[in-house]
Amino acid sequence: MGPGGAKKALFLALALVALTPWVTAPLALVAGVVFSLAWGNPLPTQTKQWQTWLLQASVVGLGAGMNLGVVARVGSRGVGMTLVGLTVTILVALALAKAMKTERTTSLLIGVGTAICGGSAIAAVAPAIGAKSHQASVSLAVVFLLNAAALLIFPAVGHALHLGPEQFGLWSALAIHDTSSVVGAATLFGPVALAVGTTVKLARALWIIPLTLLLARVWKHEAAQAGGKPKRPWFILGFVAVAALVTYVPGLEGPGQWVAQGARHLLVLTLFLVGAGVSREALKQVGARPLVLGVLLWVLVASATLAAIVFGVLEVPALS
Repeated sequence: MGPGGAKKALFLALALVALTPWVTAPLALVAGVVFSLAWGNPLPTQTKQWQTWLLQASVVGLGAGMNLGVVARVGSRGVGMTLVGLTVTILVALALAKAMKTERTTSLLIGVGTAICGGSAIAAVAPAIGAKSHQASVSLAVVFLLNAAALLIFPAVGHALHLGPEQFGLWSALAIHDTSSVVGAATLFGPVALAVGTTVKLARALWIIPLTLLLARVWKHEAAQAGGKPKRPWFILGFVAVAALVTYVPGLEGPGQWVAQGARHLLVLTLFLVGAGVSREALKQVGARPLVLGVLLWVLVASATLAAIVFGVLEVPALS
């Protein structure tokens, strides 16, 4: 076996290890980043494909552990607050873009990823607004880097401020970009934080569909020039369908919990693949200004939502 084969074998072995219950989400992500930066990702194309499919499969699987009535109730409460939050986040992103002279489309994608659910939102919105490949790549790279930071920063801040598990779960859902990273951070605060964080995040992710359709109309001219069409996040509908089965079919609640547990392990593997996608080229491509914009926007959103939760402006939704 040559050096290339040995590197592939080691990479696949680490990916399999990430499926074991002893590997935490932050450890998996850090391992992926370290491997990629030290030796390079030997399977970059496959990693990107696997990451996409595993994330979608994991989200669908998490639906087996959810009560659809609870998700619908959580999503329906505070609709006005959610709309305000999404609108303000995107407008602030565009304002920062103007002030910092960053690309408008790239900044919009970073704003969308910050407002809803990171890479999934960016992947859905990018073709709808006619985004070029480098614009989508830069915004995804920014989100992935901030996801990595969130897994380390959020639990530390949560413990330092003595947040309750419900508070931390809500904060994670509102201020961390990707669902997988919300799960990774919330896991460190226990099952209650995980339940709140996952439910709120997935209920929030349902906003991808109307936002994508709206932006497709607003950016209609740019999308037409690029030949882009909206990519609808069908995996969210899969989550709803699985949750409906477990909710309304007697006897499926128990097996559904096993499926959801397996989905959480898949999310840890997904984080390893996300880390392995952070190459040196991606770090160079991000550049300073888009990354600074993403950090500023993220800090503003995280600080505002944390203050709102601590001072009782945002209430933790009841899951029972």
